[in-house]
Amino acid sequence: MIKKIILGLAIIFVLLQFFRIDKSVPEVDAKKDFLTVYTPPVQVKAIIEDTCYDCHSYKTQYPWYSNIAPVSWWLAGHIDHGRGELNFSTWTDYNDRRADHKLEEAAEMVLNGEMPLPSYTYAHWDANLSEDQKMAMADWFEQLREEIKMEAEEDSTE
Repeated sequence: MIKKIILGLAIIFVLLQFFRIDKSVPEVDAKKDFLTVYTPPVQVKAIIEDTCYDCHSYKTQYPWYSNIAPVSWWLAGHIDHGRGELNFSTWTDYNDRRADHKLEEAAEMVLNGEMPLPSYTYAHWDANLSEDQKMAMADWFEQLREEIKMEAEEDSTE
């Protein structure tokens, strides 16, 4: 009886592998990318690329386990949700108010340890941020918010 259950589960697992996730990347205009529009300090840029871009851009680096269902489905769901909340590849599509809110949320979530997700850092040890890295990233986001507000004020007075 146990052998039949194990065999049945093995067959189901094999069949699941035929239902692959979509790893295609939409055509992207590089001029719309957050790191093209803004120039963060080298350390902050590295943090953003290493800990944010896998789920929050079209520059996802899929790990080996993204080929194994049902883990691949879970991973694809995280990526789709992440891009839906914030997509650095389409940054210039956000209006000023929304971009400001995205930066505010990003700083807050990093400082509160909500981002990167713990489930992401389990598999990506290098994505675990030190307190100094969290502060550097959050401080730069806040500084960028202020710069954008000042530019908007200057544009409105002209």
